[in-house]
Amino acid sequence: MCRHNQVFSNFAPYNLIIVTTQEFIAAALQEDVGNGDYSTLASIDADARGRAVLKIKEDGILAGVALAQEIFHHLEPAATFTLFKKDGDRVAYGETAFEVAAGIHTILKAERLVLNCMQRMSGIATLTNTYVEKIKGYPARILDTRKTTPLFRAYEKEAVRIGGGTNHRMGLYDMVMLKDNHIDFCGGIEKAIEKTNKYLAQQGLPLKIEVETRSIEDVKRVLAVGGVHRIMLDNYAPAQIEEAVALIGGKYETEASGGINLDNILDYARTGVDFISVGAVIHHAVSMDLSLKAQLA
Repeated sequence: MCRHNQVFSNFAPYNLIIVTTQEFIAAALQEDVGNGDYSTLASIDADARGRAVLKIKEDGILAGVALAQEIFHHLEPAATFTLFKKDGDRVAYGETAFEVAAGIHTILKAERLVLNCMQRMSGIATLTNTYVEKIKGYPARILDTRKTTPLFRAYEKEAVRIGGGTNHRMGLYDMVMLKDNHIDFCGGIEKAIEKTNKYLAQQGLPLKIEVETRSIEDVKRVLAVGGVHRIMLDNYAPAQIEEAVALIGGKYETEASGGINLDNILDYARTGVDFISVGAVIHHAVSMDLSLKAQLA
């Protein structure tokens, strides 16, 4: 079974109850099926069995196969799969990802949810991989952000991993990020860092701290106070990133953020920065074209 059957264990170190995959699937099916799939109930015998194939209609990186299996098994635990492709495979138009054998009612109920999830995830994995390949040869890693679809975040972030990217924090609970508003509301970088370290120590929370900077002067202030793990360089030009990275000198991790896209990402990768966060790998991704077709004898 897919690891999602647990409560997003990769991201919930403090036993936070968010939503399990089974809860997600149940809610998504309820949204779609409601009181009944009357098209299927009206036209297909309840005990009819059948097969369907997942067809690739666009080149890219496949993602969501494991989740698709979970969806079918949620409706029919005995449903069987023949897998021809797996998550992370590079696929081409005309190929088949998998074949599923199950009750026809199961196949038709699951069809749209399976496609919605796989198309979205495959689009994200494909775009992420485009970014990753663009800076191949440089040590910088592509990070995602929290700019995600509510309640679908774990799957979108998994798609980033499948595409070769690296996940940033899952939510507000698994890493401290002192952004511009935190700093301004708190009364300055130094005060924000000092109060955060004190709070984490009092609460016994082993969380890493990242602090956003908006200028080279901000970087100098962070270096003077210390007590962080990563310095975000937000909306810096590549030349400024290079200056900041040299100033930090490997003492802390560095992350470039803001206004970075496929046209300029190489300029940022060349600066020597450790991470490059690109929210677009999720929120600008275009769903991959896939279809689930009945396989007739």
